[in-house]
Amino acid sequence: MGKATGFKEFQRETVPYRDAAARILDFKEIYTEPDDQQLSTQGARCMDCGVPFCQSNNGCPISNLIPEWNDLVYKSQWKEALDRLHETNNFPEFTGRVCPAPCEGACVLGIHDPAVTIKNIEAAIIDRGFEEGWVKPEPPEHRTGKTIAIVGSGPCGLSAAAQLNKAGHLVTVFERADRLGGLLMYGIPNMKLEKSLIERRIQIMREEGIEFRVNQDVGKTISPSDLVANFDAVLLATGATVARDLDIPGRDGDGVHLAMDFLTANTKSLLDSNLADGQYISAKDKHVIVIGGGDTGTDCIGTALRHGCKSLVNFELLPQPPQTRAADNPWPLWPKIFRVDYGHAESEVRFGADPRQFSVLSKSFLRGPDGTLKGVVTVDVDEQLQAIPDSERTWEADLVLLSMGFLQPEHYLNESLSMDIDARGNFIADKTNFRTSVAKVYAAADCRRGQDLVVRAINEGREAAREIDRDLMGSTELP
Repeated sequence: MGKATGFKEFQRETVPYRDAAARILDFKEIYTEPDDQQLSTQGARCMDCGVPFCQSNNGCPISNLIPEWNDLVYKSQWKEALDRLHETNNFPEFTGRVCPAPCEGACVLGIHDPAVTIKNIEAAIIDRGFEEGWVKPEPPEHRTGKTIAIVGSGPCGLSAAAQLNKAGHLVTVFERADRLGGLLMYGIPNMKLEKSLIERRIQIMREEGIEFRVNQDVGKTISPSDLVANFDAVLLATGATVARDLDIPGRDGDGVHLAMDFLTANTKSLLDSNLADGQYISAKDKHVIVIGGGDTGTDCIGTALRHGCKSLVNFELLPQPPQTRAADNPWPLWPKIFRVDYGHAESEVRFGADPRQFSVLSKSFLRGPDGTLKGVVTVDVDEQLQAIPDSERTWEADLVLLSMGFLQPEHYLNESLSMDIDARGNFIADKTNFRTSVAKVYAAADCRRGQDLVVRAINEGREAAREIDRDLMGSTELP
């Protein structure tokens, strides 16, 4: 806890983003530098709540020791706070930026007052740790001689690699893209997660003894069977990369793109040439419609604004959420309430209104005689998602981005191994030991359970590492 009466004395005050009108002119991070005194005051709001639900299943998936490091920040004991943070989280510089903070939704203070600013404090602790030089490579003192291949360098693969290396195993990470980080690198835009932060952490992991190989597509350029034969264990952390598409009339043709194709191409071009090579899907001077919400939809909005789009609309199928918790959404469940994310605020500054249109169902894409995209035809729907009569509308569009989530992992890898999948197309692996139907092969996170949060991927990577270590050594000391 922080100060015993802090939650009564101090109001919630978050670290602000950069001014929206200024930040849409670049791809630099949206965050501002926090003030130490403000963070100490916010840490003081952490209550002596008895049972810290922020650490529960409804709160933090990796069971961060949140009250402990809140208290330490309140007392300005930053190094000790960093030590507590790293006990449970390999990459707080990632979660402190991109996690939606279910911990805050489960904060006991949040029953009646605004929750503690847990996410801001987490990000500040790790940033302070790097600034002070406290975060250093810590290679294991002894090696076991066991070898492990990890397929995928996203948050799950990286956390598993860090843990298994800590146990003394020899870890090799295979990544099919040209840069490491998976979803963190190409799925999340630079303004929300600066890519130098990923490269900084991976360099530390290299110095700790982990080997990374890029442009290695296991199942295509590398035989999965060879990995199984040459390593003591193989962990699949490939993510759920098959996106949900929109099969309506007019879908085929230019102008309609999956959100991840749009975001990936933009980040790659940004890193390769600061967009000078033109190898990306440009929204400049276009009427843009984003279909689907969530973090990915917001990232599409923010990216299109930075390109200089002419107009911007975001369709959401479900009704607008309430401003406060509904009766069927009690604490400590994740609050399903109306939120204004960074992209929504930026759109309002640029165009004078929130871009979201709720309860809208897309019916068809309109194309000209030459196949050029002209617009989208929609109908409004009721709470049962049934079309409302006489509600059809036509929206002008030159570029449509589909952000409707992900269905399952790609299957060329598991098919090569004759590995079992479930009815949803995910790799079958038991949550207790993460073993698949193929000996020596394990699977974790999105490719096993379906699309989920970065923080849950980190957690499953840690859990899978623990079980692999147990299988290889007969026992484990990994948490």
